[in-house]
Amino acid sequence: MKKILVTGGAGYIGSHTTNALIENGFEVVIIDDLSTGFECLLHPKAKFYRGCVTDAETTASILTKENIDGVIHFAAKIVVPESISQPLNYYNNNTVGVIRTLEACKKAGVKKFVFSSTAAVYGNGSNALVNESTPTAPLNPYGFSKLMSEQLIKDVEVEFGLKSVILRYFNVAGASQSKKYGQITKNASHLIKIACEAAVGKRSEMFITGDDYNTPDGTGVRDYIHVEDLADAHVAALNYLMAGGDSQTLNCGYGHGASVKEVINTIKKVSGVDFKVSIGPRRVGDADSIVSDNTKIKKILNWNPKRDNLELICRSAYEWEKELNL
Repeated sequence: MKKILVTGGAGYIGSHTTNALIENGFEVVIIDDLSTGFECLLHPKAKFYRGCVTDAETTASILTKENIDGVIHFAAKIVVPESISQPLNYYNNNTVGVIRTLEACKKAGVKKFVFSSTAAVYGNGSNALVNESTPTAPLNPYGFSKLMSEQLIKDVEVEFGLKSVILRYFNVAGASQSKKYGQITKNASHLIKIACEAAVGKRSEMFITGDDYNTPDGTGVRDYIHVEDLADAHVAALNYLMAGGDSQTLNCGYGHGASVKEVINTIKKVSGVDFKVSIGPRRVGDADSIVSDNTKIKKILNWNPKRDNLELICRSAYEWEKELNL
């Protein structure tokens, strides 16, 4: 049985992926400083160490002690507006965190690495789908911190034989259909989370951040992917590396988008609540449209998403929010 270290395993995506790994026969060890993660999201069958990935010595000792076969690296900060106001914090957590984790992998001899990246590396999309060869042009420090991390991973491969799969996430949303895992973060910037909070009465209203984008209805268009499909992609990436696969950079999305207004209307439909929506100013660093070309991930990892349905995504998020009492 292969044993995997999941950094940030007490977070939103990390907890879903941990669950998917365990369901697929992996042993999981988690390291998380709980700065943005939650103990209630820790899987009962995973071994937990509280710590920060910027501490390479501690991470290396865990890798060696636990005889880890591979690493999935989630630990990072992800809020775009916050990255603009706190760039040093983001580069330290996101980019330096990757450097220290790679140093730990080198010291412990761990050579299988799956990295949580983002479609934000592409910057402002267009009406065309973006593929892995689309030029990168991040619009904010968050995107730059991830792009720099991607390059670091590629550069160290020659140094100690690392093999990696870099997964560029599009907009991750929804909650586990078991209702055990979901988005908890307070003051979240995720559209579906915010709309669900409005639907259950945790917000008196919500704001659309700009309606003058170069899109059909004037609101931003994004490729929304269910978090459990994304978790399955991580399992597929690990299996691919364990079978001797070469390093890859892969988009994780469905290949079609929905606008902010379409998402809000879908949340209203599944909840039956006509909550108040106002138009606010654009957020700095937001793109008009980003939608993935997912041809490569389907071919390389034989990944076939099972939850490609906006209504299903929104309903799972709404059902989670209804039961969330934090």
